[in-house]
This record gives sequence, C-alpha cells and structure tokens, in this order.
Amino acid sequence: MTPDDPEETQPLLRPPDHSVPRSRRGFLAAFAAALGPLSFGFALGYSSPAIPSLRRAVTPAPRLDDEAASWFGAVVTLGAAAGGVLGGWLLDRAGRKLSLLLCTVPFVLGFAVITGAQNVLMLLGGRLLTGLACGVASLVAPVYISEIAYPAVRGLLGSCVQLMVVIGILLAYLAGWVLEWRWLAVLGCVPPFLMLLLMCCMPETPRFLLTQHKRQEAMAALQFLWGSEQGWEEPPVGAEHQGFQLALLRHPGIYKPFLIGVSLMAFQQLSGVNAVMFYAETIFEEAKFKDSSLASIIVGVIQVLFTAVAALIMDRAGRRLLLTLSGVIMVFSASAFGTYFKLTQNRPGNSSHVDLLAPVSAQPVDASVGLAWLAVGSMCLFIAGFAVGWGPIPWLLMSEIFPLQVKGVATGVCVLTNWLMAFLVTKEFSSLMEVLRPYGAFWLASAFCIFSVLFTLFCVPETKGKTLEQITAHFEGR
Repeated sequence: MTPDDPEETQPLLRPPDHSVPRSRRGFLAAFAAALGPLSFGFALGYSSPAIPSLRRAVTPAPRLDDEAASWFGAVVTLGAAAGGVLGGWLLDRAGRKLSLLLCTVPFVLGFAVITGAQNVLMLLGGRLLTGLACGVASLVAPVYISEIAYPAVRGLLGSCVQLMVVIGILLAYLAGWVLEWRWLAVLGCVPPFLMLLLMCCMPETPRFLLTQHKRQEAMAALQFLWGSEQGWEEPPVGAEHQGFQLALLRHPGIYKPFLIGVSLMAFQQLSGVNAVMFYAETIFEEAKFKDSSLASIIVGVIQVLFTAVAALIMDRAGRRLLLTLSGVIMVFSASAFGTYFKLTQNRPGNSSHVDLLAPVSAQPVDASVGLAWLAVGSMCLFIAGFAVGWGPIPWLLMSEIFPLQVKGVATGVCVLTNWLMAFLVTKEFSSLMEVLRPYGAFWLASAFCIFSVLFTLFCVPETKGKTLEQITAHFEGR
C-alpha cells in the first residue's frame, strides 16, 4: 500500500463531508467512559481527608501512624502501576468496552474493603485494589474516547478525562468535609457503579471492531454514536494482529511516539503535582494556614475550572501551545512557593494563620500576611498552570500517537511509568522536603518544569485537527 493510497490516509472517525453529526450519543458514550477517571480521581483525593480522620481514630477502629499514613497515600499508585500493565494487556484482548466494565469490580471491591476495615492491613489492601482499578481506567478511558471521537472534537472529549479526574478529587475533598472515612468510602462506590450501568448500553469502539474484522458491527456502532454509517473508511489494519515485537522499536513510527509518551508521563509526575494533591492539607499546614482543608478545596475548585477551560480551547489552541504555557506558569509558581518557604524557614514566630473566609481588611497588615498570600497564590497558580496543559494533554497525546499494532503495550508502558513516578514522588515527597528543605523540593520541581518546556518545544508534535492515521504517518515520515 502506497502513502498516497486513500485507504491509508482516510480518517476513521469523521462525519461525512465534515458535516455536524446527526446523533450526539457519542458524547454520552464519552461521558460514560469518563466516569472511570472520575472514580480514580475520587480514589486519589480520598487520602487527603481520610488520613487526618484515621490519625484521630480510636480503638477498635484502625489508626494510622506517620509511616502507615505515608503508605496509605502512596500504595494506590503501586496498584495503579500494576493496573497499567493489566490494562495494556486487556486493551487489545478484551477490547476497550469490556476493559472499562471489568475495572469497576476492583473499584467497588476496594472501597468496600476500606469501609469494613478492622485494621491497617485491610485499609492498605483496599487502597491497593482501588489503585489497580485506577491504572486500568487511566489507560483504557482515554483510548476509548479518542477512538469514538472525530478530529474536530477529539481534544475536547479527550481533555474531559482529566476534567473528570479533578472533579473526582474535588468531590472527595468536599465530601470529606462532612463525612468520616468509612462513609466517604461508601460514596466512592457510586461512580464506578454508575459507569457499569451506562457502559453496558454503549458500543465497542469502531476502530477496535474493525481490527477484529467486524465491519458490520463497526458501522452499527458509528450509526449509534454519530447517526451515520456513510463515508467512514476502514483504516489500514493487518499489522495489529502481528503483536508487539522488540524489533518494531527500530522503526521511527514506533520508537518516536514511544519515547514521547513515556517522557510526557515522567515529566507530568516530576512536576510534583501528585504530591501536592495527596498532601494538600499538610502543605498548607506547613504554610501556616488556619483552615488547611478549606485551602485544599479552593485548590480543587481552581483545578476543575482551569481544566474545563483547557478542554474548551484544546482544539483551537493546540496541544503544543498549551503544554508550553502550562510549563512556564509552573516554573514561576513552583519557584515562588519555594521562595515562600525559604523566607519563612527561620521565622517560627511569624505564623500567619490566615483565615481564608475573613475579609482581607480584617487581617493584620504585616510582612507575614503578605508571605502567607504569596504561598496560597503561588500554589493556586501552579494548579491552574498544570490544569491547562500538563494535566490533560499527556493523557490525550498518549491516546493519539500510537499505531494500532503497539497501542496496548505502549500505552501500558506509559501508564506504568506515570504511576511508578507518582508512587516515588508521593512516597518520598516528605523525605525530600526534610533533606532539601521545603524550598529546595519546590525549586527542584521548578527545574523539572523547565526541562518539560524544552522537551515540548523540541520534541512534541502538534496533533490538533489530525486524524489518528495522519498522526501515525507523521511519525513514519510519510
């Protein structure tokens, strides 16, 4: 097949004649799949309100000491790393839809174990199970959404993955304000159960059905999703049945997206964002704020708002521009937050204890109050910067850049990288703050953000408006 063969370059998912689709059930299918990311966002955010509650627990309820609390926050990422490997295997064998359905089981089971936990081991076991589900959902949901979307809205729908993650985190923060840890775990069972109900009514992706030579079912899925089965051409298939082989890594169309995907996931975690979200209340306590839980909720709201903005402008601004802007904002905000800790490290008597609900005029006007608002301002700016680029785009690009024959393995390695890095950053963040001091830890994160900007400028291609086949052709030099 030559590069000019229309069967090679014809997009899989595009309304006929670029018209507006006659059905909007594709958006419903994307929402159903995005309930998986909502569930793992809730699982990520669960530790922040649950850990203080579990520290105060009295017998016979399980109680967390410092070491157990550190593992309670971090073990979910170990489960997610294993889930990434499992998800990559399931993706090509069970399909996208069934993989999403299967991940609801460890979600519900994990939160059920936490709800009935009688000791710390059961708590950690429940977190490990929810982490396993997080890994599968974080891999399969972006792929499912990218394969049912057509190019004009793929950025919007793909960014909704991260939007649902941060909504889940915020939901955990808000619910943790009024619910103790057991009832909070019960609430965590609701999103995966809802996903199970909705996904049962959704089709498999047409792209996967075509790779299984089920063209009639693929056309029926297209009719269900976008109201038409005319004008859709089968993408080049055949190589996907060969399976992944190490020899494939010699080809530019394989190793280039592979290196980009892994690097994006590594840089996303090295920015320190997961450590910030896991230990949001602790960080604000370190910054001497009176109501640290309220500060964490404010951070969550900002993240939701700016992720929504990113989703709305993704298909207009493009991926590269937003990644670069995001990285620059994180460089300055992380540096500013580190500067705050540097300026206050030797001033124990200058505790600001700013009440975030009180009017500014009611606060004492002195240098310590100014420094306190430097802390909360730089942290909020960091979260906003992350949300417009480095939050949603690595997951979006992961679902776009890999060809069919390596998609399961390559996305599995990317998710494994992401969650292993998340585990290391989350588990060792407290130790890093002790060794380098808080200001040193945030300055180190700022340095990694600089490298992420340079990597974006020199290595990351623009995928805005391109079909998945055109993206593959770009890496192959066609």
